[in-house]
Parts: sequence; structure tokens; C-alpha cells
Amino acid sequence: MEYEDRRTISTPEGVQLALPLAGIGSRFMALLIDYLICGAAFLVAILAALAFGGETAATIVAVTAVLVTNVVYFVLFEVFGGGRTLGKRATGLRVVTDGGGQVGLRASLIRNILRLLELALFFYAPAIVSVLATKNNQRLGDLAAGTLVVRDTKLETVVTAAQSPPVSSERYASWDVTGVGEEEAGAVRSFLERRAQLRPGARRALAEQLAGRLRPRVAGAQHGLGDEAFLEHLAAAKARGNMRERGENGQ
Repeated sequence: MEYEDRRTISTPEGVQLALPLAGIGSRFMALLIDYLICGAAFLVAILAALAFGGETAATIVAVTAVLVTNVVYFVLFEVFGGGRTLGKRATGLRVVTDGGGQVGLRASLIRNILRLLELALFFYAPAIVSVLATKNNQRLGDLAAGTLVVRDTKLETVVTAAQSPPVSSERYASWDVTGVGEEEAGAVRSFLERRAQLRPGARRALAEQLAGRLRPRVAGAQHGLGDEAFLEHLAAAKARGNMRERGENGQ
């Protein structure tokens, strides 16, 4: 599959978001790094067991180490490390659910236990075929667990946030946003939260579409604001309006 393959998902608000899928090459490099780390830990454990406990202790340690390095290591990092093992961190990858969310314990256990079976069957041959053949670059464990491996967009988010102009309360203080419904406000929030994961062209098009539809409903909005800046200020104005409404209702 191509490096630029993407999985498009729809939020409950109807916003289309794109998850950049990891290809087989980057996944292999991440797994290789993980196995080098686990292999080094495995070797140290075996040598220590032989030195201090003899062959019986070494056998017990070996069996335990196989389980730990092939399942526990991956599960711990995926569940508590934001979907990233050390190998995935190094290669800029992340495991997520097929809806783009955080991987849970059950899903991580399923995908990693099945990875052991994939390893035992012709050294990952079924996994390689599955990644190449499936639409979303999923191996068998991913299909069973409902997970994806995607390229991490955290760096893109940081850069975007640094370049975005700050939202000024003075700009939206006089805006009347009562014409914007909660469903539309939710669509705006979803776009702002996930925009760094969109391709530049798709991001501009979606921002233009949302802003073009909502500008006529906002009285007092400045005409000089760009589409994304308008949406940022609209979200802030809507949030302030909701807080004020809750205060007036005594909630």
C-alpha cells in the first residue's frame, strides 16, 4: 500500500476526517526496533538466570521472557503509552481504533496475542499478505481487534498551533452566534480538533465550506478573518454563550 493511504472517518457531526495509514515498510522498521529492544532485555535476563540460578531457572526465565517481550511489552505501551511502543515512537507511528480513538486493553490484547500466531505461521507471512491486501493496511490482529496503525500527527499539530493566530475575545465580544445550532458548533469543534490530520487541500476546502455556511448566521463577525480564524473565534464565542446561558439558568 502507498505511504499516503488514508482512512476517512465521519464524526457524529458529519465532519470528514482522514487518518494517514502506516505502510508495511514503516511498520516493519518499528517492529524491528521493538524486537531489538526486547531481544536485548531477553538476553540479559537469560544470562542473569544462568549465572545465578542454573539451567532450570534459565528455562523458566526464557518462557516468561518470551511472553513478556511479545505481549506484555506491546500491550503496556499501546494502552498506557498513547498507542506507541518505543519502535513506533522512533518511526512516528501509533496504534488507534478504527474510529481514530485510543486503543483499550481488550483490543491491544487481541492484536498482540494474534501477532504471536502470525509470527509462528511462516514468520509473519499472513500479516504481510493481510497488510498488502486490505484496504486499511491491517494485519489479521488489527482486523480482529478493530485497530489501525497510523502515522503520528502530533508534530503537525504542534506546528499548526504555533502558527495559528491567538483567539481574541475582543473580536468576538459583539458577535451574535444564536443562529448557529449546537450540531453545527459541534462540527466546528471537531474540525478544529482534528484539522492537523487532514491533507492541506482537504483542510482548506472543509474550512471554507464550514465558514461559508456559517458566516451569514453570525451577526457582527469581521470580514477580514480567514476561514480557520473565523471558525476558531466562532467556537470560542459559542462556548462563552453556552457558559453564560448556563449561568443565567442557575446550572
